[in-house]
Amino acid sequence: MFNLNGKKGLVVGIANNKSIAYGCAKAFNICGAELAVTYLNEKAEPHVRPLADLLAAPLVLPLDVEKDDQLEAVFAAIQEKWGKLDFLLHSIAFAPQQDLHGRVVDCSREGFLRAIDISCHSFIRMAKLAEPLMSDGGALLTMSYLGADEVVDNYGMMGPVKAALQASTRYLATELGPKGIRVHAISPGPLATRAASGIAHFDDLMKDAVERAPLHRLVSIDDVGALAAYLCSDVAKTLTGGTIYIDGGYNIVG
Repeated sequence: MFNLNGKKGLVVGIANNKSIAYGCAKAFNICGAELAVTYLNEKAEPHVRPLADLLAAPLVLPLDVEKDDQLEAVFAAIQEKWGKLDFLLHSIAFAPQQDLHGRVVDCSREGFLRAIDISCHSFIRMAKLAEPLMSDGGALLTMSYLGADEVVDNYGMMGPVKAALQASTRYLATELGPKGIRVHAISPGPLATRAASGIAHFDDLMKDAVERAPLHRLVSIDDVGALAAYLCSDVAKTLTGGTIYIDGGYNIVG
């Protein structure tokens, strides 16, 4: 695929072997990168640690971005272990069910702020902590969805949240570009992941994507992983600030 030999990366968001983050981690590993992997909490650890072992990850760390100092502890461990970081993948998002399943106009202040904090501001925080570890440049990746650009049925409050994430990506790319740090949002088509299961009628979204996308197929976590590996490689050293769609062309269909 792409040469990531000697590169060190942080992967945030693996929940199980169907996670987009795991598809990306597999690609990074195949390409020669050494990885730090996080898990949400003690309940999640038994599902994540065996996957981290398959990836030969030397750092497997707890990370709940809502808990004080956990994110800082992850970057401190990376500093101690490697003294640098070449890329990171942010693949986490959350919205309370009662807010996600209702109308955007009805969402609570508390639910919206929590969704923004976990799904968007955590990426900004990671960028800030990664910056001093990327003295030789690097790549920061996050995951978005088409609902950030247009109204998608049942995506609800996550649409505005992901739109904020994509806008943040552009600003981070501009601010960090002079240091050789590239920033991208990847926007996959609908995938049957644990996170997606929280969206109402998600099966209908997948069916519609197959029917209407020019390639008439769904993407896989391995497809997304290949793209992520490319973006973290030196081959993509002149690309930054984009939202890159990997959805069989669905995003171009009106």
